Amino acid sequence: MPDPRQAKDTIAAVATPPGDGGVGIVRISGSRSREIAGRLFRAASSSFTDFQPYRLHYGHILDAEGFELDDVLCAFMPGPHSYTGEDVVEINCHGGRAVLSAVLAETLKRGARMAERGEFTYRAFMNGRMDLSQAEAVAEMIHAPTKAAMHLAQVKLSGVLGRRIAGLRARLEHLRAQLAVAVDFPDDEVECLSPEELTAVSGDVRAEIDGLLRAVDRTRAWREGALAVLAGPVNAGKSSLMNALLGRTRAIVTEMPGTTRDYLEETLNLDGLTIRLADTAGMRRTDDAVEAAGLEMGRELMERADLILLLADGTLPPAEETLATAAGLDAAKTLFVLNKSDLDGFDAAHAEPMAGLGIETLAVSARTGAGVDRLCARIRERILDGAGQPDPDEIAPNARQAAVLAEAAGELLDMERDAAAGIPYDLLGVRLETACAALSGITGEIASADVLNSIFDTFCIGK
Repeated sequence: MPDPRQAKDTIAAVATPPGDGGVGIVRISGSRSREIAGRLFRAASSSFTDFQPYRLHYGHILDAEGFELDDVLCAFMPGPHSYTGEDVVEINCHGGRAVLSAVLAETLKRGARMAERGEFTYRAFMNGRMDLSQAEAVAEMIHAPTKAAMHLAQVKLSGVLGRRIAGLRARLEHLRAQLAVAVDFPDDEVECLSPEELTAVSGDVRAEIDGLLRAVDRTRAWREGALAVLAGPVNAGKSSLMNALLGRTRAIVTEMPGTTRDYLEETLNLDGLTIRLADTAGMRRTDDAVEAAGLEMGRELMERADLILLLADGTLPPAEETLATAAGLDAAKTLFVLNKSDLDGFDAAHAEPMAGLGIETLAVSARTGAGVDRLCARIRERILDGAGQPDPDEIAPNARQAAVLAEAAGELLDMERDAAAGIPYDLLGVRLETACAALSGITGEIASADVLNSIFDTFCIGK
């Protein structure tokens, strides 16, 4: 992020994605935004005298020589009631790269500074327009892979998580105040908090935190997508099945073993759930260093996978490598796919060894598509594993927020154990203070420069 001393600079950037489009927006924020826009803009209406707040004004953007760069719509939004909390001007141009670059260049020539990554949202946070959890939700909205992920981000953008955290903090701060009374007036007849009451309130707060943490796992597939790995011996039909699942030719399919040397990855959308589908190298013994490296990559992918599709040729008994691999897999995240069900030699009994390992089996034909729709449905069901569609009011913390919540919960649990062991109240207060500080890190009341940089540096320029 920029030096805090530059916070009064007027900044500008293209606020729409790079590339050609119907409309592109150049955003200006800061005390000079209205002045700079006024020097660039010539209204089409002779009655125009100045920008009126929250109205679109039609006209042209001129360069320093008075040459018309583009006909545009300009909107002025005065602070503090703008996205950044500062005076903001948005210039709606035609969406060509050259047009946007030219308009932005003229904006910078007239006194604006190029915005850094996330600087508009950073200013919104610093100016109190949103808390840190809402600022993170902006990035999550932008990068949401599914409609469900977008909704989860929108819930946090509305401030629900921040309000929940503020409520938990208030309860803990009340405990801190009661502990302070007990420490400062130990001999006075002041009604103090008993260890049992302290533990009860702390336990209630910790239970709410645990509920938020459970939502992290419950919604992860919706928020981030899931990884499904195709594994199995050579010529089992992994690449053919990948093409069948994708509905197009992506992987090379030949009779020659070892065609897939490392792995291919493509994105599959299963009724709103984003799946990263990886086709790995066929499992076999090899002296080829490149192929061996590809097999190792495949094993690493299987360890990280949400679901492993272990594929085999249904016209043959499972190969030794397949049985050995299956024996070492977690049945809860494995689906045995018996391919080539369209061939005369196909035998469903070849899946019987998998039943003994508790691994579910489905029969398909990657060539004809038979059973592929059912396989897609089971992939989705197995990955969600009963989670279903997120609740409309679900609050799903991100990874950073989850780590902070876990830290706070850990401090509270340790405090409860210390209270039961008779540890003095002043020491219990230290743990309580640490838990409160951790929760403050979610909403940003207490946040280091490193934390803020790590968050806002993930934003695109223009947001």
